[in-house]
Amino acid sequence: MPSRNNQYHQTLDFLYSQLPMFQRIGPAAYKKDLSNIRALCEALGHPEQRFPSLHVAGTNGKGSTAHMLAAALQAAGWQVGLYTSPHYRDFRERIKINGKYIPRRQVVDFVERCRPLFNSIQPSFFEITVAMAFDYFARQEVDVAVIEVGLGGRLDSTNIIMPELCVITNISFDHTDLLGDTLPLIAAEKAGIIKPGVPVVVGETQEETQPVFLEKAAATGAPIIFADRHYRAEQQGVSFSHTTYDVYREGQLLYPGLQLNAHGPYQYKNLQAVLQALEWLRPPFRVSEAHLRDGLGHLRAYTRLLGRWQVLGENPAILCDSAHNEAGMELAMGALKEMPCAKLHIVLGTVKDKDPAKLLRHMPAGARYYFARPDIPRGHDAGLLREKAAAMGLEGRAYSSVRNALRAARRQARPEDLIYVGGSIFVVAEVVR
Repeated sequence: MPSRNNQYHQTLDFLYSQLPMFQRIGPAAYKKDLSNIRALCEALGHPEQRFPSLHVAGTNGKGSTAHMLAAALQAAGWQVGLYTSPHYRDFRERIKINGKYIPRRQVVDFVERCRPLFNSIQPSFFEITVAMAFDYFARQEVDVAVIEVGLGGRLDSTNIIMPELCVITNISFDHTDLLGDTLPLIAAEKAGIIKPGVPVVVGETQEETQPVFLEKAAATGAPIIFADRHYRAEQQGVSFSHTTYDVYREGQLLYPGLQLNAHGPYQYKNLQAVLQALEWLRPPFRVSEAHLRDGLGHLRAYTRLLGRWQVLGENPAILCDSAHNEAGMELAMGALKEMPCAKLHIVLGTVKDKDPAKLLRHMPAGARYYFARPDIPRGHDAGLLREKAAAMGLEGRAYSSVRNALRAARRQARPEDLIYVGGSIFVVAEVVR
């Protein structure tokens, strides 16, 4: 009989090899209806209805926002489920309770128990993982779960929950082949998570998308608020482990010196959305200032947040970040250019179903580049990426793997230099720890 460890790896092999998986193959794995996830959850006794939840969507920042909400609620004493995607290194990163990964035994048991269902329904990898998360959270009787949308919103498998609150972080261009090629069209897909009577917090007021959200909220009778109209987080300082903000509400200083155990030029927007969401949460889910400071100040310890402007080393400083679309990369590169260093080294990779030119146009010309293909079928050829970058004035070499590219950057970099690793979540996944 296989050992438990072998059983787990056999289960993952089944999930990875026999099921359509967006993380690996891209748009071909995207299901444009909710029939499979509804059928799965009906057969499981509707686990999604057996715990309160918060639903988080958006183009950028939804993962960080979900982790911040979970950390604040954990600090307040609740048992909090957290579902996010994709994973970096360990499949179980997707499904956590109070920062602890779902046990391997639970993964194996769920798949074995549901194999007849899988044979009849033919669900995707994502549909199975969503059903697994809902089933696990229900069986563990979590007090509340924070559920991150995978892609879009309206047709995302997570969109069968009836949450206590919806959060939409922001809207920019990503997955335009699936969600639409204008901001209002993308916003309409994200607005698909808005439910009748369920309060919705929109993190960022954007001229092109605001009417979309207001119209959907009015049509469904959902109270709506835009966080950046009420909260303003101003960065005051950065240390190796924390970013410090002064937070204003309605122009009045509310949280002086609020420490966030995360970095990144975009986190102030996420923080504003989180604070507005916590304010709008209905009883009993209240978070005091002490709990808020504890949760955000110990964010990584509470939730095991990975891959967002994460420091991997010093002398030279090594940063990795999951920015992977034009808006995210513009913010990341803007912040990177302001960081003091003698020379900037960038390890860069992308996926082939996205136009790399939209990222490359924001990359600094003075950096030294190390191009690599992430180790997934969707990975963009490193040589072709180098050629496209060279045509835009970005010079560097192509390497056979992300790890080899990072090794080369470390060899070239001096202690006073800075190495940035990014371009795709899947590039970061190969170096994060």
